[in-house]
Amino acid sequence: MRKPREEMIAETKAKLIAAGRQAFGTVGYADASMDDFTAGAGLTRGALYHHFGDKKGLLQAVIREIDAEMTARLNRISAEAPNRWQGFVAECVAYIEMALEPEIQRIMFRDGPAVLGDVSQWQTTSGCIAALSRSIEQLKADGVMADIDTEAAARLINGASSHAALWIAKSDAPEETSRRAVKGFRTLLEGLCVRG
Repeated sequence: MRKPREEMIAETKAKLIAAGRQAFGTVGYADASMDDFTAGAGLTRGALYHHFGDKKGLLQAVIREIDAEMTARLNRISAEAPNRWQGFVAECVAYIEMALEPEIQRIMFRDGPAVLGDVSQWQTTSGCIAALSRSIEQLKADGVMADIDTEAAARLINGASSHAALWIAKSDAPEETSRRAVKGFRTLLEGLCVRG
């Protein structure tokens, strides 16, 4: 029995994204070829062009997938914390520390910005700002966070965490850079905490 067209399209896209992710995560964007993606997925170049336009379009799809996985992980970390403030800090710190993971480091923080430009202009960033804004509003309502403009705080925290991750990804000593970045970032966040 033939699969429905929508299911076949979804499978083709998933295969190409998986093949792209494998290639981008191991050899990097510059050295990954169209043939790597199509051969790895058992598909033609035509399928790649049809679904993603080009190699850059495939990278964007891979980044969306990794971003969604990172968000799910961060939500779990936040939910497991003993209170909302500690969850907020743990989530922000975990995002920075993810820059130590080879696949995330290469795709999200090295190749992504090099190919797609400034991280603050990515489509996924607006979702991050919105999520941070919701958390900040809750923390302010709880009386835990200083009375600060919500959007300004969300953008500043997002910018600081993104730049910390980029710093780690490009560092010659990423573990040491991560320790320094996390320590500094925790100090910045604690400055927003109003309770003892």
